[in-house]
Amino acid sequence: MTGFMKGAMILTVAGLLVKVIGAVSKVIVARILGGEGVGLYQMAYSLYQLIISIGAAGLPVALSIMIARKVGQEDYRGARHIFKVALTTMGMLGVLLSVAFYIAIPYVIEIGLITDNRAEGALLAVAPAIGIVSLLACFRGYFQGFQNMLPTGISQVCEQLGRVLVMVGAAIYFLPQGIELASSRAALSSVIGVGLGLVVLLYYYGRESKLEGQIFPLESPKTIIKDLMTLAFPVAVANIMIPLIGAIDLWLVPQQLMLSGYGKEEATTAFGYLTGMATSLISLPVIVTMSLATSLVPAISRLHRERDREEIHHRMETALRMTNIVTIPAFVGLCVLATPISQMMFDTPNAGGSIAVLSTSIWLLGVQQVTTGALQGLGRTAIPMFTLLLGAVLKILLNLYLTPQWGIEGAAWATNVDFGIAAVANLYILYRSTSFTISFLEIGKILFSSLAMGGGTVMFYNFMSTILSNTMSVALSILLGIVLYVLALSITKTMQVKEFTDLAKQAMKKGGSK
Repeated sequence: MTGFMKGAMILTVAGLLVKVIGAVSKVIVARILGGEGVGLYQMAYSLYQLIISIGAAGLPVALSIMIARKVGQEDYRGARHIFKVALTTMGMLGVLLSVAFYIAIPYVIEIGLITDNRAEGALLAVAPAIGIVSLLACFRGYFQGFQNMLPTGISQVCEQLGRVLVMVGAAIYFLPQGIELASSRAALSSVIGVGLGLVVLLYYYGRESKLEGQIFPLESPKTIIKDLMTLAFPVAVANIMIPLIGAIDLWLVPQQLMLSGYGKEEATTAFGYLTGMATSLISLPVIVTMSLATSLVPAISRLHRERDREEIHHRMETALRMTNIVTIPAFVGLCVLATPISQMMFDTPNAGGSIAVLSTSIWLLGVQQVTTGALQGLGRTAIPMFTLLLGAVLKILLNLYLTPQWGIEGAAWATNVDFGIAAVANLYILYRSTSFTISFLEIGKILFSSLAMGGGTVMFYNFMSTILSNTMSVALSILLGIVLYVLALSITKTMQVKEFTDLAKQAMKKGGSK
């Protein structure tokens, strides 16, 4: 297995662990602090996430591209020089951002951006984390540039564990002294979490063997900073595009539903089915594709520097093949079992329609993420930003037309078009840039295998639901679906059972590659 695939698997496992830990913590903290305390905490945490997504979201990608280029030349001294310049610069900017955030808090509350002034303590608590995140992003970009994803994966898990343990402990300990104090102390978990993640990365950096390689002239700090910002800015903009569109949906979709005859409470409930339930389900399978995209960036960047177009095509084919193998059956399975899964997960069948329609986004978003990683590796970091913007504009227009016509399912279809347009546009740019083409025959085989799985799964569920509970029927149907899918892939010679067992064995091993 290549270093690229090992890296993707490490990040996938880490991403799943982070999701599971986060989901469990939400339940625990909600039970301790209640809706009021969680609301105060989220006011601070949401603003903190917005700030770091603007300030540091594009940094690991940009830095990994620059370092991968140096690694491709065996200019390890140059790679370390770029890292040190980036670390110094982002460290200073991080401190300035933390201080500015700290000073701005009273004004943010005064102008009404934060509606409850009791959240001030939580906001003050998260301020130092902004500076630490800048350093964390630099270290992750450095290791990713060497295609060593193990430090990033372990630091992500440790960061989440540290955040959750402190959040739960602080909530329990300080709750007797009042909900305001408990929420503000729980917010300190962000600082502890990123601090622990940074310690892990410092540990790996300290034990790293220093490679000598070739000697090239060092770039000036000014050139490095300019290149870093040029690459990072469009990535950061693209990263905030999806939450920004979510914010527009928050205003637009309920309004359009009410125009079509929904009452206020009906519109809010339907919007909750789409954004709170359906969206949370499609985010799980794309952990795999996000990991593939992250691992693909330095791999493509290094090969692009070496002008190895054949190997670039091979890496992209591998990434898209794995994307299709994971996301197409996930979309089909979620679509055919949408209502039973809605009942099992959310104790209501009413989100089934939204889940069934939005399930298509699993495949489309997966392709968009992986093609974005390929384009970023080629140094064309602005392209994904523009393709996402194009998709977002069409989504808004379709929301205005489809939501009054088809209800909340119309809004779901608008989201599918958003990701679909971005994915197709990315594929087109990749074709124009590298002559890369996708295999429709292979996609057809995977789709056929997935549909066969879907048909068998639905028939099995319909039978089992007459003798077992819904939860048991869904669980057994999913297990059968996995077996049917693997067999179908083997019969169509798309992927052999041995490949699945090899992947499973590799997933159990620790490792990364440089």
